[in-house]
Amino acid sequence: MPAVTDPRWDPAQYLRHAGHRTRPFLDLLARVPALPGDPPRIADLGCGAGNVTALLAERWPGARVTGYDNSPEMLDRARADHRGPAPGGGRTDFAHADLRTWTPEPGRPCDLIVSNAALQWIPGHADRFADWIAGLAPGGTLAFQVPGNFDAPSHTLLRELARSPRWAGRLDGVLRHTGAVLRPEEYLERLTGPGRTADVWETTYVHLLQGEDPVLDWIGGTGLRPVLTALADDPEARDAFVDEYRTALRAAYPAGPHGTPFPFRRIFAVAH
Repeated sequence: MPAVTDPRWDPAQYLRHAGHRTRPFLDLLARVPALPGDPPRIADLGCGAGNVTALLAERWPGARVTGYDNSPEMLDRARADHRGPAPGGGRTDFAHADLRTWTPEPGRPCDLIVSNAALQWIPGHADRFADWIAGLAPGGTLAFQVPGNFDAPSHTLLRELARSPRWAGRLDGVLRHTGAVLRPEEYLERLTGPGRTADVWETTYVHLLQGEDPVLDWIGGTGLRPVLTALADDPEARDAFVDEYRTALRAAYPAGPHGTPFPFRRIFAVAH
């Protein structure tokens, strides 16, 4: 089995579908109650290119917002585009962190810990909830959303192709599996407890994507990244894999007269 390394991220590729990717985050924020701190302290876990971190600064312009990520490429883009003071007196900063071990700084509790489509990359992420909740100020909130579409054709086809005889030797163990996220009721159970309440729900968005091979373009910014990283030293093999995957996606997601419909299920949780 090849060594599994963290995927290399391409901020420009990820942001190509920023509008569709941002909508679930806005729906999540709509359920976040008032924050107790004045000014509030906010941590954005898995901030990526910082585009949704900026929305936190807009919602709470006096807040001290810090985006955390482990991708140097994403952090460079976030700092270039979104780092600095906010009109309301707050400030947005970005820092490198491994979410498998990150906790709020001792003596500096967070009023909001939020994560947008990042925890699915962290094996056993639900085991971190206790530490994160312990790092909240009284009245604080933990809120996140994760994709719930690992059994969708976009992902099953990718895993099947990676396991095929041609690719198994090079890609075994590279991709995430259906257990990358929990069922909504499991999140509810893990987040509910003495002194706190939780709200968990799911939504399926049907994005109407435009352009040639738009589903491949979407996955190219997220789920396909581990494969692209694993085959980065062999451009011919990388292109061959992408061509096979492209053909499968075209059959699974045919274009319609107004674009390509792309159903995408997401799971949301807010613990207060």
